[in-house]
Amino acid sequence: MRHILVTGFEPFGGETINPSWEVVKQLEGLIIDDCRVVTRQLPCVFGESLTVLNAAIDELNPAVVIAVGQAGGRVDITVERVGINVDDARIPDNRGQQPIDVAIVPDGPAAWFSSLPIKAMVAAMREKGIPASVSQTAGTFVCNHVMYGLLHKICENAEMKGGFIHIPYLPEQAAAHAGAPSMAAQTVKEALEIAITVALRQDCDIDVVGGATH
Repeated sequence: MRHILVTGFEPFGGETINPSWEVVKQLEGLIIDDCRVVTRQLPCVFGESLTVLNAAIDELNPAVVIAVGQAGGRVDITVERVGINVDDARIPDNRGQQPIDVAIVPDGPAAWFSSLPIKAMVAAMREKGIPASVSQTAGTFVCNHVMYGLLHKICENAEMKGGFIHIPYLPEQAAAHAGAPSMAAQTVKEALEIAITVALRQDCDIDVVGGATH
């Protein structure tokens, strides 16, 4: 049986939970199209996060890898288009590291595009009434670090798809951030199941608008 690797992060930035892991861990063992979901928690640490991710990829040889991270302040599920080759941390990671303008992969390409059918995934989520959109930036913190590192690792493996999805705060987090949007864990879980299903079934993306004016 093939595997689908889905990762979430440990809490960071003063939060006591990370919605990515709170939801992702619920997917462990799920069977979708004869593939088994395997989940891993990544440390919110530059370098170490990729060490853990790469070890899981080497162990499982998954058909699909989807990394999930928290994007507090975003209003919907955002499927990332591109990871860029730079760490530029606004805050320290969980080991106190705060790299500024450091390449993730020295001499690597400036960017890697997701190999997931990102627009098809967004469209499928919207069809189920889940707010979702394509995002043009994964930031420059550990989420982008993981996205770029993932895509760099699998770039020569045509049989393995990979990419990154950002999710909003959970309601219990948003309660501590006045005015911040949130999304229920069950809704996020449904969105991730949809994303996995589309990624497994669809090799080519759909030709619909997913851009932004700014």
